[in-house]
Order: sequence, then structure tokens, then C-alpha cells
Amino acid sequence: MSWQAEVDEIARRRAWALEMGGREAVARHHERGRLTVRERIDQLCDTGSFREVGQLTGAGKYDAEGRIEQVTPAPYVMGMAQIGGHPVAVGGEDFTVRGGTSWGGARRKGGQGGFVEDLAHEFRMPLVNLIDGAGGTVTSMRRRGYSVFPGVDGFERSVALLGEVPVVSAVLGTAAGGPAGRAILSHFSVMVRGSSQIFAAGPPVVKRSLGQEIDKDDLGGAGVTVDTAGTIHNSVDSEAEAFEQIRRFLSFMPRNVWHMPLRQAPGDDADRREEGLLSIVPRKRTQAYNMRRLVEMVVDRDSMFEIQPTYGKSVITALARLDGYVVGIVANNPMHLGGAMDVKSARKQIHFMELCDTFHIPLVFLVDVPGFMIGLEAEKAATLREGMRAVYVAGQLTVPTATLVVRKCYGMAGMATCNKNGFDLKLAWPSGEWGSLPVEGGVAAAFRREIEAAADPKQRERELEDELRQLASPFRTAEAFAVEDVIDPRETRPVLIDFVRLCQDRLATSLGPKPRFGVGP
Repeated sequence: MSWQAEVDEIARRRAWALEMGGREAVARHHERGRLTVRERIDQLCDTGSFREVGQLTGAGKYDAEGRIEQVTPAPYVMGMAQIGGHPVAVGGEDFTVRGGTSWGGARRKGGQGGFVEDLAHEFRMPLVNLIDGAGGTVTSMRRRGYSVFPGVDGFERSVALLGEVPVVSAVLGTAAGGPAGRAILSHFSVMVRGSSQIFAAGPPVVKRSLGQEIDKDDLGGAGVTVDTAGTIHNSVDSEAEAFEQIRRFLSFMPRNVWHMPLRQAPGDDADRREEGLLSIVPRKRTQAYNMRRLVEMVVDRDSMFEIQPTYGKSVITALARLDGYVVGIVANNPMHLGGAMDVKSARKQIHFMELCDTFHIPLVFLVDVPGFMIGLEAEKAATLREGMRAVYVAGQLTVPTATLVVRKCYGMAGMATCNKNGFDLKLAWPSGEWGSLPVEGGVAAAFRREIEAAADPKQRERELEDELRQLASPFRTAEAFAVEDVIDPRETRPVLIDFVRLCQDRLATSLGPKPRFGVGP
């Protein structure tokens, strides 16, 4: 006796699943310039590696005799796959089925938590969310006969995963509700300009609640969510670019917090000395220069992967490699606000420091920060509070850090570039300067009466500034061993590589989840 009839039914049900929402729905989806969720998984993951889970899930239609006529698949596709040869859990909404709204089964596949998150948790592997849906719908109340209390199908697993495995989200359509929340509960997120949006609630709800009529791209497109709000980290022009950014981000990450990030075979000379570093910082202290170019000259060639390049632009945060080892780079950007820390750059730096600390990635600070952004607008934006949150998080770092002062390192913003819990390696270029506040402002405040009483106040102010500037020389601080070394800028790469090499054994002894104590400011 054979089970061929039942096996044939498995094949038939699988075929229905592969049809998704049907030919017409798929065509409409393609007309919007979007891939289906199955096409997305195929393009993102290693060829042939996707092993689907729950393919037969859906709503069956039966005839009077109980024979199956059709199954409408659940609007979520998920399973196990590999990216770059490493296992991941991957899933996403199928917009061709009911617009990707949540499937109302007793057990969810994903999108609103569910099996795909359990898969990532239990097998300690990265989670990739391909988001293209609005989450719950009020029609589910009619089916159930009652409304569900918020949190019954909550974010508890999503929250736990952030301390266990890398979580990546790509917003590839219009996201609201639970899927939008999960996009935020990610270590890295990316969206497609012009074809994806994310918001707490869409234009119809906004109109009904507030009487405002607004286009969905104006409400939740990349211009708002990436550039202005920083809700999503990066934006790209196509889904293919989004998949490439996911692959690149995961290439820097360990499989989970119980593993180290993998070293890649270095394709660059560890002893490379860039002559351009000798002259990249202008002698005029207020003149800007290209900090991104500086970073690129120091790290392994073509290894820099910037996170949030269009948000909080007075600081640059990037994953990179030094001699093949993964490092996190935090570099102040003098081409925006003179490198001062504003509320956006503080939030950006906080997230990045916590990311690196969670996944055992040593940090390198390339410092040129004149302090917190000042003025009325900065105070209204709570820059001081967010800046002190950056200091607070820096004070809890457990990964080794190296602080290299390229030019300015002043005040409390400068404190957010040091790790007092560990080796606390402080280096400087000859162009470096530091203190509680810059000499110019400090002289005007501290010697106000003396300057006002002088026969020539401006002349006296310049004399005092010149006197204190000599004392602020990095060589005077080096004489006192209050900075560990002043180095030739061309030595930066080999010096930092030596540091990162030494970090590896230290990092390997502190694997696992990182506890967070205290109440942040």
C-alpha cells in the first residue's frame, strides 16, 4: 500500500503556496516596481539554501464532501537559509495576499512575532525581516468576536533577540503596526527610496484622527524616516541594493553573542602608511576637512560600511576592518556643525556604541569634537540630555576602545569618546588639542574682569590665549603621560592594527549577552 495520493496532495498544496495571491495580484505587485517575497528571499540568500517552514499554512476551501478545492496561503513566507555561507532565519510578508496583513491563526509564522523569531532564538542565528505589510486589521475582530488586548502577541521575543543575535530589517513596501515596530527593533534597518514607507499609522488613520491629508511618502518616506528622524538607518534606490547592504552588514556580525566576529583574509598591507594623512588636517583650526577620506585611508581598503550616513551628520559611524578584523569607527565630522555633538548625532553614536558592545566589536574613536552643540535650539532639542546619554553609554562599554584625537576633544562630548572601564588607550596626532573647553571661549569666561580692565582688552585677550595655547600643546600632555602617545599621522593604521590584534584574546574571554545596569539619563 502506498501513500502516493497524500504525497500528491502535498505537491498540490505546495503549488498553491507558490502561486501566492494569484497571477493578477503578482502582476500588480510587479507593476509597482516591487519583487514578491519569494523573489526577495531568492535574491538575498545563497542560491538553493532556503528551506521553507510552514509552506502549507493558509485558509483551505473544501467542497461538500470535504475535498480540498483551493488553499489561500498565509500572507507570510519564512524559513531557514544561508547568507554568505552562514545560517539565518528569514521571513517576510506576502503583499499579494491581503496586502500582507497578519494571518489570524492561533500560531503565527512571523510578522507579528511568531515562529521565525523562535527559530532565530532557539538556534542562535541572525534574523532577517523583509517587511511589506501593515500588521493587524480590524476585520480580525469580526472573525474572533472580540478584540485582542495589546501585548498578547507582543514584542517580548523581538526585544530578547536584540541581546542574542543580529537582527536586520528591510522595509520594502508600506509598513505600519507590528511590522513597523519590528523594523525599529533591529540592529540595522534599510528602506528603498520612493517605493517604501514606514509609520505608526498611515494617511487614512491620520486623516480620521487629525484631519490632516498627507501623502504616504511625505508621511513616512525615506526623507522623513531616514534623513530627518533616523527611524530607519539607511536608504537605497533599489531592492537589490537593500539586499547588498544586508549582506554587508551581516558580514561584520558574529552569528550570535556567544561567538566572535569572523576575521576575513586581509587584502591590504598592515604596515601601509598613507602620506596623505600628514596634511589632511589644516593648520587653520576652524577649517573643515574630509573625515570620511581620513577613515578610508586608515581602514582596510573598501571595507568601510557606514551606518546612518544621512542622519546625525556631525558624527560618522561605520563598521570596517583593520587587518581583516572587524572594528567599529566613531569619527566626528568637521564638515557638519564643526563636528559638534547635536541631539541627532548623540542618538546615532549611542546606538552604534551599544551595537558594537553587544557583538564584541572593538571601537576606534577618531576625535574632532568641539563639544555639545550650543544655543537656544540645541537646548530645546534636549542636546545636553542626549549628549549625557552618550557619555553614560560610553561609560558602560565593555569592549576595548582606542581614542585617537585628530584635532579637538573638548568638554563632556569628549568624554563620550573614552572608555574608563578598560585599557583606555588615548592617542593623539600633533594637531590634537583638548580640555574642558576651547582656549578662546575659556579665556573670555575665566579672565573676563582682567580683560575688561586692560588698556587694550583685545590685545590682553590674545596674550592670554597665546599663553594657554602653549600649555595646551599635546606634547606637554605627553610629557606628563596624561595621553599615552602622540604619533605621526602616517603611523595610524599600523598602530591601530596592533591594538586590534591585541584585543582578540581579551574579547574571546567575555562572550555572551551583555548586562545593562542603571537608569540612563
